Amino acid sequence: MPITARSRRTGRRPLGAATAVAVTSALLLLGLGGVAPGAGASPADTGASALVKTVQNATHPGAATAEHGDTLNWAVTYRGGTSGGAAAPAVVTDPIAGAGNSQTYVPGSLKVPPGWTPSWSTDGSTFGATDTGTATTAVRAENPVLRGVGTGVSPLLLAPVQPTAQSTGGDGFTPILHRTASGEIQSWNIYHHAAATAPQVVCLSLTAGQPCTGGPWPRPLNTTVGPLGSGATGDIGSPLTPQYVFDPAHPNQVLYPAVTAAAVGVGCLDLDAQANCGFTALTPTGGSPSSVNNLAGLVRSGDNLYGVASNGRVLCLALATRTPCAGQPYAPVAPGNRDLPSTPTALYFGALTAIGDKVFVSSSPQAGTSTVPGPPALGCFDTAALTTCAGWDTQHPAGPNANYYTYNAYTAYDTAGHPDGVCTSTVGGANVLTTCYGLDGSVHAAPSSLGALAGNVLTFNPETVTTDTGTRSYFPIWGGGVAGATVCHDWATGGPCAGFPLPAGHPSAHGGDTRDYGYSYDSTTRCLIGLGDAGVLFSLDPTTGASPCVHSGASVTLEPGDFYCDGASGHVQGYDKVRLTDIDLSHITLSASRVLVTDPDGTPVATPALGADGTVDLSGISVTAHPALTVTAQLVLTTSADFTNGNHPSLVVEYRGDGPQVCFRTTVAAACTATAVTNTANGSDANGALTSNTVTTAVAPGTGCQPLVTVEKEICGSANSHDCLPGGPGPWAKTSPVGLLGLLGTAHWRITVSNAGPVDAASVTVNDASTPACRQAAGTFALAAGTSRAVYCDSLLLALPLKNTASASFVAANAPAGTTPTTTAPSAAVACSLLCILAVPGKD
Repeated sequence: MPITARSRRTGRRPLGAATAVAVTSALLLLGLGGVAPGAGASPADTGASALVKTVQNATHPGAATAEHGDTLNWAVTYRGGTSGGAAAPAVVTDPIAGAGNSQTYVPGSLKVPPGWTPSWSTDGSTFGATDTGTATTAVRAENPVLRGVGTGVSPLLLAPVQPTAQSTGGDGFTPILHRTASGEIQSWNIYHHAAATAPQVVCLSLTAGQPCTGGPWPRPLNTTVGPLGSGATGDIGSPLTPQYVFDPAHPNQVLYPAVTAAAVGVGCLDLDAQANCGFTALTPTGGSPSSVNNLAGLVRSGDNLYGVASNGRVLCLALATRTPCAGQPYAPVAPGNRDLPSTPTALYFGALTAIGDKVFVSSSPQAGTSTVPGPPALGCFDTAALTTCAGWDTQHPAGPNANYYTYNAYTAYDTAGHPDGVCTSTVGGANVLTTCYGLDGSVHAAPSSLGALAGNVLTFNPETVTTDTGTRSYFPIWGGGVAGATVCHDWATGGPCAGFPLPAGHPSAHGGDTRDYGYSYDSTTRCLIGLGDAGVLFSLDPTTGASPCVHSGASVTLEPGDFYCDGASGHVQGYDKVRLTDIDLSHITLSASRVLVTDPDGTPVATPALGADGTVDLSGISVTAHPALTVTAQLVLTTSADFTNGNHPSLVVEYRGDGPQVCFRTTVAAACTATAVTNTANGSDANGALTSNTVTTAVAPGTGCQPLVTVEKEICGSANSHDCLPGGPGPWAKTSPVGLLGLLGTAHWRITVSNAGPVDAASVTVNDASTPACRQAAGTFALAAGTSRAVYCDSLLLALPLKNTASASFVAANAPAGTTPTTTAPSAAVACSLLCILAVPGKD
């Protein structure tokens, strides 16, 4: 909450004038141009935009003032003044007044709303994307496509993926799809069978239709953790048929099979950071008579990753610790291949698939390339028992002789879509030969869809997709006169997919010369993204086989609470709506499109109808019961004409509530010279320039920043009145000499007020009940730190002896108005008569 007039201190210090003015100003702006929590008025009602500044004391919540060393949370609320759907840039800049002097930015404290990009500056004019820590003098938040009043998110709809104008640059394999925190959809790929030093990782932005920022691409892979390098500086090579796994604990990290000069194991690629995130060796290269020359891909079973080395031994990595599993590498469950010690870089022919706690391995021990030649084989590893699966004590043949070989191992399904077997398709005969076994090792019927392919057509691991229409596997094929195509098998019917050509070529992509290796299914757009030996990225409609796939969509999670950072409640009133913008609705087949609304964990909340106006009403969903929603739009288009360089359709998801906030924290300086901190934000949006109210918070001096005022009361001991004038030599003493004043007389007093503290004293007054003239002579004055002031005054003594006592009252120079004054310890002097009993008075 904003700093209020309540004080946490005993005795309650009144609100200072400067603070009162600032808070009043903020409240007035809240009432006129901003939105207080729960308030109904907004600039959207008046067509105006506004910035409203508030501050909260994070160290002493509710305190009227700050103290030296306190942490303050500065918040600026932005309220857009447009209720229309057009996107426009908005920027909020917050200079830190007195940065490095009266207050210092707290590193890592800048918070911006979803969809906004933070930046930092050390000079107030040049901003960068890296937090500059305590050197920061200004912060900024920008949203290039802000819509409405700012209470929503608006990711771009993915354009139908056309064949990329830029080649992926090499022999790409399976696309790795990744959605960034900003909503960008990227396709990554790692070249297969690449030399260790060669650049081999590429990123393409499907959202932008061009290479990702962070190029030039491709870049090399390295075992050392850190940003991707450039040029031929890698030290990790790749296998023939790589398979990749996303780490569930780190969804932005891809774990891939890797080969170095010394070992085979698991490499890590951080897609968000565009960086290497390590390498774990699982077994050394070399050996005899069966040599570790390479490895197959990786699959996940339970909490571990599994692979297989070219000597046939099963490899294992513990995901949680990124360390080799105890006891690995395990004994072979399938024959080794390409394992001759004389061919240290030979590639493994085969693949893996995981079904529950079983990992199935295919291998091609061809004659002339393997230590023990033989026909292709399938084996099974039980990850629970750490040995061969029951029913798989002997390797199961997958071809008639050692002239056959395979690139794949994939899961078979029953008509209900349940895994019930394992298959591999081999090259070598008159037609593609597919061999399948049940999970228990028994013979299993093979899918018929590949049987008509010529024997020299290469087939690779399929992408299997389960939707509400059933389970289908999409097989990449090429070779044997096929320039690149897809075979679709429907497990529900046990045959080729209805309405899908057998096979489906891609004549619009690189003239059909795609030489397909692998596909990834994007569940948002319901498109297959393909890649192959030609290095061209393309899309495929999984229903019709058409390329490009003329679908679109976006998925975004909206959590209204993430838009606020001032700690107050009541900002959110409810969900509003979903709408499609910048797209011709006649280009959408509404009957085939849908919007899914779920909790972030995927639990369905609603499946509302997409209205003819392109909107969905969310107002009936409780924001209390569902503090966050994931909204996914799946659109089937009739054309991609709306997606141009100058037009980018979006999915907008909005809620009702106060304007979003930008916050950062500062620490009030410990130096006593810091007497107040202040802040004013500025910015701009479609309505023009914006300036917030100014908030000033007084800094109350703590015990270490108080004046140290003392008083010394003395009487003049000279019979010559000139010696007792202001500045006179006196002598000045605590008691007058006996007989100096007789029975009656005039006493000359000196009161010295000194300030030995670190800060100035203000409103200093002298208290002297016996001699009002002393109080009048002193008046009210300021006393700088390290200085003194002498007050001279006289009194006619009507009765002797007289003990005269004085003190001083004061406040610190930077204390808020209304602060209760502090009174010093008293000091006394005695005027003696002839009857005076000599005694040296002390300070009371």
